[in-house]
Amino acid sequence: MKRARWPYPPLAAHRGAGKKAPENTLAALRLGGRYGYRMAEFDVKLAADGVAFLLHDATLDRTTNGRGRADALSWRELSLLDAGSWHSAAYAGEPLATLSAVASYCRANGIAANIEIKPSPGRERETGAAVALDAMRLWDDDKLPPLLSSFSEVALEAAREAFPELPRAWLIESVPRDWRERAKSLGCVALDVQHTALSRPLVAAAHEAGLAVAAWTVNEPARVRLLRSWGVDTVITDAVDAVKPKPRGAR
Repeated sequence: MKRARWPYPPLAAHRGAGKKAPENTLAALRLGGRYGYRMAEFDVKLAADGVAFLLHDATLDRTTNGRGRADALSWRELSLLDAGSWHSAAYAGEPLATLSAVASYCRANGIAANIEIKPSPGRERETGAAVALDAMRLWDDDKLPPLLSSFSEVALEAAREAFPELPRAWLIESVPRDWRERAKSLGCVALDVQHTALSRPLVAAAHEAGLAVAAWTVNEPARVRLLRSWGVDTVITDAVDAVKPKPRGAR
């Protein structure tokens, strides 16, 4: 099967440079941009009132001064939390970010977006549909639409039903025997695979099946180079200071 041209950059900053700055915040996205990254990967879930915002965990405890379930609070309540002090004093007071705010930043600065749909437990279908509809609205006239990815097949199915035109990638830790059939049933354009589960033959097989391949999370420059030599289309990394993108226009 002929594979469509992959329009996304070869490197993406994981959670928006989320080791060097508080993950999944505008501060992290801005830092990734300062390191030359033209694509950011980040996690999105829903507040109690349906507002899409950035957070990885199901609970607030690790990366904010809040406690308990992230989807139990309204966006107004979430917006008052400190999402930076856990990382370092320099980022004390950094707020959580809405998908809307992140879309504005990405579009204004030419940053491609990989939105990982990260549903709170029990909200897979609702979150997949809502994030797809929000992404469609927020990037409606953009030349490069966001790439939606998720470990949740239910969320990906809901995203497909809500707005099938948005490209989707299936996130996996290991590669099942029926990966071709499942990726096809989800209407995905890419596999997004834990890098240790990849091999050169698997990348070639995915390409032959018409799928692009992304790899997460790769923090050693030598491993990045190896994966790229295998034909991996986008490598997602935390090491924005060590894994350096080529300048725009460079080959």
